Amino acid sequence: MYERKILPNLNCGLDLIAEVLYGKWKIRLLWFINEGFQRPSELQRKIPDASRRVLNVQLKELEEHDLVTKKIYPVVPPKVEYRLTEFGQTLIPVIATLGKWGDDHEERLRILILRRLENLSQSERNNT
Repeated sequence: MYERKILPNLNCGLDLIAEVLYGKWKIRLLWFINEGFQRPSELQRKIPDASRRVLNVQLKELEEHDLVTKKIYPVVPPKVEYRLTEFGQTLIPVIATLGKWGDDHEERLRILILRRLENLSQSERNNT
């Protein structure tokens, strides 16, 4: 089990947000749950690059931060659904704004990201 070596700084709003939303798939999970994709298998189909284990860990963290609720139905096979809490719903306009910013700057961001990946790749080749 992972144990933190450094405690998070909880005195700044940006640090608090990072603590709650840090994780490659959390923002997308919140967005897709808001769009109505509530079952783990549906979320897995929407985010095929993520392993089921990682999605489950991140969903559990979102649940611990009171952003989503998990309902387990007493049927065989087990049925699980996730929903945004009222608190989680307050993040949707923020995520929408971030997404719009990404869309507005899509070309520039893509170029910058690809350039960085190329530089990293060249650096790795030079170190071998």
